[in-house]
Amino acid sequence: MLKKRMKMPIILSLCAALFLVLGACSNTNDESKENKEDKDHSNMDMNHSSSGDVPKGLKVAESPIYEVGSQAIIESDHMESMKGAKATIVGAYDTTAYAISYTPSNGGDKVENHKWVIHEELKDAGEKTLEPGAEVTVDASHMEGMDGATAEIDFAEETTVYMVDFTPTNGGEEVKNHKWVTESELTSAE
Repeated sequence: MLKKRMKMPIILSLCAALFLVLGACSNTNDESKENKEDKDHSNMDMNHSSSGDVPKGLKVAESPIYEVGSQAIIESDHMESMKGAKATIVGAYDTTAYAISYTPSNGGDKVENHKWVIHEELKDAGEKTLEPGAEVTVDASHMEGMDGATAEIDFAEETTVYMVDFTPTNGGEEVKNHKWVTESELTSAE
């Protein structure tokens, strides 16, 4: 009987040690997975330059506040080191801009409240402004995995959108033809 009592604490201690070791391995794997996902997401966010091509049917703004060739300060933070950067206006267009949430078509975590995709970058969007909650297919490649993704409209804003060139405030590589910044996200550079 005494031997059984002595064995029980040893067995319990071994089980507890085993659970601790397995738990530590599990946490390490979770941390590695989170770090990998963060890296994948940051890589996805890195490509904000574009060719400068615009969708068919996009209307050039007739009297934008910020004219092509002028400079403005970006007041939004769509990406790291964007807010406060001096931008050169490359294009100005009148359209409806949408904030969307979508899961990248190449996998990865859901992107929430991405700003901006314009009406002309949505497949079969029709003529009318889409309502929040509408499900759409994205026909734009601002970010890796965006083109062809199914998205939900978070909200819409009828506005002038701008394509801009800017150097990030952290001194990173110049971003060319960034799509899109809305009129309310810019202030005068003078």
